[in-house]
Amino acid sequence: MMQATAQTRWLDEYEQVTWRTYLAATKAIGEAIDSQLQRDADIPLTYYEILVRLSEAADRMLRMSQLAERCLASRSRLSHAVTRLEERGWVERRPCADDGRGMLASLTTEGMAALADAAPGHVNAVREQIFDRLTPEQIKQLREIGETILGGPSTF
Repeated sequence: MMQATAQTRWLDEYEQVTWRTYLAATKAIGEAIDSQLQRDADIPLTYYEILVRLSEAADRMLRMSQLAERCLASRSRLSHAVTRLEERGWVERRPCADDGRGMLASLTTEGMAALADAAPGHVNAVREQIFDRLTPEQIKQLREIGETILGGPSTF
């Protein structure tokens, strides 16, 4: 067990409730959106995000390291997910032409079709879980809070 020090700034009651509310809300949202994607499209949220990131990239491909960074995933976790997406025929890996060492992940036509099929249900779930519950001012605040926590404006 860790020892408390004189410098420990414990959360007061309001901060503790705020922290736990934040955790519960993000967990509930993530589970609801993942559940919808699994049920309606047989795609986990993590795989869906990979497909989205590739669909938005030039030529629908990214270096694996860039893809991991954009998905906020470790390289090993991303590599495992890309392997599963390759098995479905939705993503292909190929060597990077400019250096020969790196690998590219490329979204296939089948992967783009799967993403297009899944997107409407996903957007509806995001709207139901977040945007339909908030006022325009709360949406603005949510974005500003997220950017503050992440250390700057989002580049998504």
